[in-house]
Amino acid sequence: MKGWRSARVPLIWAALALAIGVPIAFAAASEQLAWRGPVYILAGFAGIVALGLVLIQPLLIGGYLPGLSAYRGRRAHHWIGGALALAVVIHVAGLWITSPPDMIDALTFASPTPFSPFGVIAMWAIFAVALLALLRRRLGLRLRTWRIVHIPLAIVIVVCGVVHCLLIEGTMETISKAVLCAAVLAATVKVMADLWRKRTLRGERIPG
Repeated sequence: MKGWRSARVPLIWAALALAIGVPIAFAAASEQLAWRGPVYILAGFAGIVALGLVLIQPLLIGGYLPGLSAYRGRRAHHWIGGALALAVVIHVAGLWITSPPDMIDALTFASPTPFSPFGVIAMWAIFAVALLALLRRRLGLRLRTWRIVHIPLAIVIVVCGVVHCLLIEGTMETISKAVLCAAVLAATVKVMADLWRKRTLRGERIPG
């Protein structure tokens, strides 16, 4: 039993690294990169990294990553949230530089591409969470109020981000992309179920 527990730690971290690293590696080997400029490539990979960070977030808040205390998990969740917002800024800014008209259409929900509105909604939800996290103390948001706001926005980020990714036919390889998206959804459902169970036992309710 002890042997399995000790082996479980590196296996969990290895699985996480593979879930994020394999799609990035396949995208880096895509033949489509030959026809793309450096700014577009940077924007595309920033989007892939952002999806990987979305996977890490529920794992941290749920305490599913071994070797991290509850305090370190919360601190990492905070900093990775900032990195996620930065990755989205790079993603959007790069696409804006390469094609301003397309980005204007996307931001105004006038784009004919089906994946655009989902990406824009996820983007604004990410920015909203990041801004509220920065202003939380100044606004005097209590933990319960923060959760009421944060949890629905997190669900929007996950659902819209996954749909956005799945609808794009780009440099990401299909199977590894699907696995990463499934992992994001599974981790989110798992942490939501655990939070719901804990709040139910305490007589509280989860918003949504």
